[in-house]
Amino acid sequence: MVRRLSFAVALAVVFVWALGGSVPNAAQAPAQGGAAQAAGPIKLARHPDYHAGKIAFSYLGDIWVVNEDGSRPERLTINTARETTPRFSPDGRRVVMSLASSGNTEIYTMDLSTRRTSRLTNSPGIDTSPSFSPDATRIVFNSDRGGSQQLYVMGADGGGVTRISFGDGRYGTPVWSPRGDLIAFTRMVGGTFYIGVMRPDGSGERMLTNGFLVEGPTWSPNGRVISFFRQDGGGAATRLYTIDLTGRNERLVETPQDGSDPAWSPLIP
Repeated sequence: MVRRLSFAVALAVVFVWALGGSVPNAAQAPAQGGAAQAAGPIKLARHPDYHAGKIAFSYLGDIWVVNEDGSRPERLTINTARETTPRFSPDGRRVVMSLASSGNTEIYTMDLSTRRTSRLTNSPGIDTSPSFSPDATRIVFNSDRGGSQQLYVMGADGGGVTRISFGDGRYGTPVWSPRGDLIAFTRMVGGTFYIGVMRPDGSGERMLTNGFLVEGPTWSPNGRVISFFRQDGGGAATRLYTIDLTGRNERLVETPQDGSDPAWSPLIP
């Protein structure tokens, strides 16, 4: 019961912002991510990540942080580049994200106390969707640097990049489990999408579910259930689901409207 309640908290915040929250426009946003006053309704916010009462998300090509009750939105990035897919470090002091500029996309981290960014990757490919390991020593991400979109793991300083996926099709949206034992991902093969898991070294790959569109896996706090979103055909509603690591017990998560990009909150005591 506690696990379901904690999941609902994160979802509620995402939907409040998607349906009725507001953020400042570019002219009103503070230059260094200070507190901002709401100016207009927010639509199409993406890629939420939750940590200690804060939610990071991408909106119109910038990274924002907001309190879980929707208050005090802060714009973290203000430049001509496009930043997406933010994720907190385990201690909440940094955000890792992808930054697209001049036709190239790389992985960066931002120190939330100073707002300083550090570039971690430097390749001619598109590097995106980074996620920290629970001990903060490694980062998993997807990249097409080898010709097709695959999964890679590197040190938190950007060193020691290693490819871990070698199957057919394309891999994306990797996220490290809270226990550190598995990485969840999306795989696209021949027009079908899959949600799967593998060990951090790339071994033990297995698929849990598939469909016309299944994407955006995220882990429950206990590391044994995954949430994702599903669309069963062109024009069909997009819905949230959960599934356990056996690939069974797939369940619909009821939402007031279409839903995507779920993010779990921690367990509630």
